Amino acid sequence: MPRHPRAAARHASNAPHASLRIHRPEEEPPHVTIKPDLTAQIPADLGAVHFVGIGGSGMSGIARLVLGEGHRVTGSDVRDSANIAALRELGAVVAIGHDAANLPDDVDTVVVTGALWQDNPEYQLALQRGLPVLHRSQALAALIGGRRLVSVAGAHGKTTSTGMIVTGLLELGEDPSFVNGGVIADLGVSSAAGDAELFVVEADESDGSFLLYDTSIALITNVDPDHLDHYGSRDAFEQAFVDFGDRARELVVISSDDPGATRVRERLSHGNVVTFGEAADATVRVHSVETDGPVAFAIDYAGASYTARLRVPGRHNAINAAGAFAVLVGLGHDPAAALAGIATFGGTGRRFELHGTVGGVSVYDDYAHHPTEVAAALAAARTVVGDGRIIAVHQPHTYSRTQAFAKEFAEVLEQYADETVVLDVYGAREDPVPGVTGALVSERFADPSKVAFIVDWQEAADHTAKIAHDGDFVITLGCGDVYRIVPQLLGSLERERE
Repeated sequence: MPRHPRAAARHASNAPHASLRIHRPEEEPPHVTIKPDLTAQIPADLGAVHFVGIGGSGMSGIARLVLGEGHRVTGSDVRDSANIAALRELGAVVAIGHDAANLPDDVDTVVVTGALWQDNPEYQLALQRGLPVLHRSQALAALIGGRRLVSVAGAHGKTTSTGMIVTGLLELGEDPSFVNGGVIADLGVSSAAGDAELFVVEADESDGSFLLYDTSIALITNVDPDHLDHYGSRDAFEQAFVDFGDRARELVVISSDDPGATRVRERLSHGNVVTFGEAADATVRVHSVETDGPVAFAIDYAGASYTARLRVPGRHNAINAAGAFAVLVGLGHDPAAALAGIATFGGTGRRFELHGTVGGVSVYDDYAHHPTEVAAALAAARTVVGDGRIIAVHQPHTYSRTQAFAKEFAEVLEQYADETVVLDVYGAREDPVPGVTGALVSERFADPSKVAFIVDWQEAADHTAKIAHDGDFVITLGCGDVYRIVPQLLGSLERERE
């Protein structure tokens, strides 16, 4: 058992939070994703809970906490995974594949993820039975109850920032509950229930559900335009962050460097705002950044200067650490001790995660799925690859994002990687769009010799192995299922070097 949790979370059945709006089949076509509604009530007692799509980091983390409260948990997902294996060890009953037969006769509450279509058979049967159906964020809101909540939001950087805050709190002797979007490497879990009044969550902005939470301290890592398929416009996306920040009871911590965050900051009416970043006027100012290996940097705050060297690489992680620092200081902790605690953070799953080395070629996986994230991940890799090259294996995520950012993806991949293999689009919650494939990215490279668009994964793995040299880094990029190609990459590398 990891060093955390040490206690089960308390039940928060009287929390006046929202439930899920029920979209009846006759109201909307079946290929519409499930959206949370911020107005209805959560059941006073969740009872026996069934999770549809239980295997994801967020869903599995919430299921872990529900199990810890003593509830019976069942669930389903499209494929088996390490997350599901861990839940089964804790007592959850999980089926592989979505089928109405998976829904127990005596279930009391159903929890769903927004990645599901509304024609999901388990979801539809739950509606027919009249069961309470909660979006995952609403189930989490019920678990949080009235505790002091730190919510971390942003188009990217929030999983790492959440992990840094949790790690720092533990090093400072706190015992928070938390739910993160990725496994915190040193803890081996993405969620845990603690003894303290403090709760830390990665808050999902993709569908507006981060507005559900009764947040005390809001951290906004950046407001880079994303999820415009949901919001419709950049202005609406940024307004959601304004609403998120202004609802914070105590403090808003927000980037001083990101243009979107700057615009949000100007629109905030909150009375207690702290900025962080490299800008000269940042409240928490980062400077003297050294990216040769694990990143080192200095922070100026309140007339004093503090230094740290992290265990993870990349300038972006120095910035993430500054945001986490601002949160911990805002919670009342000593600045030097807070930064020292953050410096022990060892990373999260699917964030520049090493999976193996074959013949001198190292294979990493990273969740980056937005041009800014891809640039940050590859820039971090560049600081530690030495004389080797970087080979990116990029899986575009969603048709709408690929269509909107194909040019930007091509530019950052060509700039930061030496070679790129582009896979086809992972559609996730979206229906295919005619003409939108991974070729939209590869065709926009200025130098076509640096990129290959390969649909078949085994062919992609074999191609990657052929062009890789000793000392190179191969990095898979995307938030879909691209991590599943890693065993094929390792296998192809082994065969190429036999």
